Amino acid sequence: MRDGSHQESGLSKSVWSDADFVEMGWHDATVHGLSVQPTDDILPRLLFDLDYIVRWVHPVPPATHFSFWVSPATLVFEDVFDLEGDLDFTGLALDLELDGIHRLVPDDARENFAHVPLWHIDGHAFELKFRASGFRQYVRRAPRLVSRQALSPAERGSCAFTERGFG
Repeated sequence: MRDGSHQESGLSKSVWSDADFVEMGWHDATVHGLSVQPTDDILPRLLFDLDYIVRWVHPVPPATHFSFWVSPATLVFEDVFDLEGDLDFTGLALDLELDGIHRLVPDDARENFAHVPLWHIDGHAFELKFRASGFRQYVRRAPRLVSRQALSPAERGSCAFTERGFG
């Protein structure tokens, strides 16, 4: 486990990037915090503190519900611009849960930015779209096998934006 892998959960490393995008999935990941961080450069960074579901485990009869290998993680998008979004917290629930993250080819005529992907974060009660040069995701702790898709505060610790993988 010194290299940030966790054999039992199937996690092969603790630091991921946009080069690994096709291998990753964020469906039902819970967002605990969001930060726009200024940099010394012109463009800021967008950080998420989330519970990343490393693997869904099918129930073994007589069990009828999935279990989940889950880790607290920091997702960091670099060089962010054109950020826009929607929040819809009608009702009592204030949960931010992801449906997915999509990398799109931008459809605009700005030649200088044609190489910068458009990211679409689709949530169950929110949506964000922005341009960013790429991302890194830091799995901060070894995955835990739990019966729900998010960790309790005792299991995950407080909200954090630590940019270091475990191991």
